[in-house]
Amino acid sequence: MSVNTSNAYGKISISDLAIAKVASHTAMECYGIVELVSRRFTDSLAELLKRDAGGRGVKVTTSGNRIYIDVYVIVKYGVSIGAVADSLREAIKYKVENFTGMIVDTVNVNVIGVKL
Repeated sequence: MSVNTSNAYGKISISDLAIAKVASHTAMECYGIVELVSRRFTDSLAELLKRDAGGRGVKVTTSGNRIYIDVYVIVKYGVSIGAVADSLREAIKYKVENFTGMIVDTVNVNVIGVKL
């Protein structure tokens, strides 16, 4: 699925994978995030067979011109999980909204584990 918009110059279509890659790169830039992980074992197995796992750990759902993002992360040991999750949520919302020009409705941060 993709997000569609139009302006005076024509129609713009942005794929969910492109949005997931932006969210993934933004998440890895945030302090306290060690890595992005898959939701299920079968997702991990499928990613091993692919060459490019650019949207790993990110699930993007679009409805109309609204974007819903779920992020699955491992957090660094010793940091405040709440502060890191809030920072990650705001960073992803800001970057994706600037990238797409659409409204990011929700960003759900799922902490899967903690790593040293």
